[in-house]
Amino acid sequence: MTTRAKENVLLLVHRIPFPPDKGDKIRSWHLLEHLAQQVQVHAAYFIDDESDLQYVGKVDAVCASTCHIVVQPLLARLKSLTGLLFGRPLTLDYYYHPAMRQWVDDTIALHKIRHIVVFSSAMAQYVEQQADTRRIIDFVDIDSDKWLQYAKKKWWPLKWLYQREATRLLQYERKIAALFDYSLFVSRHEAELFRQLAPESAAKIGYFSNGVDTDYFSPDVMLPSPYPTSRKNIVFTGAMDYWPNCDAVEWFAHDILPLIRDQHPDADFYIVGARPGKAVRELALLDGVFVTGTVPDVRPYLCHAQAAVAPLRIARGIQNKVLEAMSMARTVVVTPDALEGIDAASDEEILLAKNEMQFATHVCNLFNGTQKDLGAAARRKMISVYGWEANLSAFDRVLMVPDPVAGGDQ
Repeated sequence: MTTRAKENVLLLVHRIPFPPDKGDKIRSWHLLEHLAQQVQVHAAYFIDDESDLQYVGKVDAVCASTCHIVVQPLLARLKSLTGLLFGRPLTLDYYYHPAMRQWVDDTIALHKIRHIVVFSSAMAQYVEQQADTRRIIDFVDIDSDKWLQYAKKKWWPLKWLYQREATRLLQYERKIAALFDYSLFVSRHEAELFRQLAPESAAKIGYFSNGVDTDYFSPDVMLPSPYPTSRKNIVFTGAMDYWPNCDAVEWFAHDILPLIRDQHPDADFYIVGARPGKAVRELALLDGVFVTGTVPDVRPYLCHAQAAVAPLRIARGIQNKVLEAMSMARTVVVTPDALEGIDAASDEEILLAKNEMQFATHVCNLFNGTQKDLGAAARRKMISVYGWEANLSAFDRVLMVPDPVAGGDQ
């Protein structure tokens, strides 16, 4: 990145960008760390899980100044309903706090901020009026389309509520894309879709792909197995308070695992991720299903599993869980939704399953030894294509230049 010495950059993130191995925090942390190596970063973010307070010092250490606000998810959801009265997306009211606005305004004035980076559409509301700055937004995914997918799987009144959120949020996403200097997404596919949804801003929409720390997620790291011996282990990793993940593991546990256990009664399915709700916890009542909750390190579960699965039926952008499993040299079985945006060849670097029977067949073939292990090829792809520094170079090209490069694509 070509920068001026001591340039001050404001970064707004909807959730604390740490630890760097958890969900959307992976991308936000690497973006923060990348910026902090070259400029002075003034960062603001919310904390919606009090256990994340332990990471505040990690973020503070790489920033010139910070502001964090702790929110209670239930209260924030109730507060967001005021959006129904004023025609706003509920997402905006969920992430609005007057103390955050005051800190942002004061920081821009005090440090003469001329470059602003926003991570996720919810945080754009704090700098809508800063027209004399250069504003870059990393939407990551098209959140409005995610709400539309949710609506398709719900009954009234949630169906109506989610459809409303999809409509209102898309209107807001288009507004921000028009106001800001550049909009970025997590994949070429996501960027192309948004260009169709917001044609008026097509010339200033691009992407940079997620990466993976291939040194950290390495099969060469010696880690003890968390599994019982003499079992065939299947693993899913991800935040378990995220509805698409919940839907994925419920589908796998109820409809796919029984097909596998018909042939391999010693097959076990491990759901590894924080904050599982009641429906997910109750899956542990099924034969062969284990729900771990929070674990200090997901790598042992990946390293010692015979198969990693991503049975997502709702997905946007790039699934970090897939990149991490591939980097650990696991053979990964995915749905088309989970594969979206990932540069991996089916049957060569990853296994694609479009229904329950295909999923079960792939996993059984791995257990039987009739399916070639694709782990080595998967890891080679991660090393060659998914390095963070190479991917973040696309971000560098649009932040501190007078005019964005055409397309902003990799």
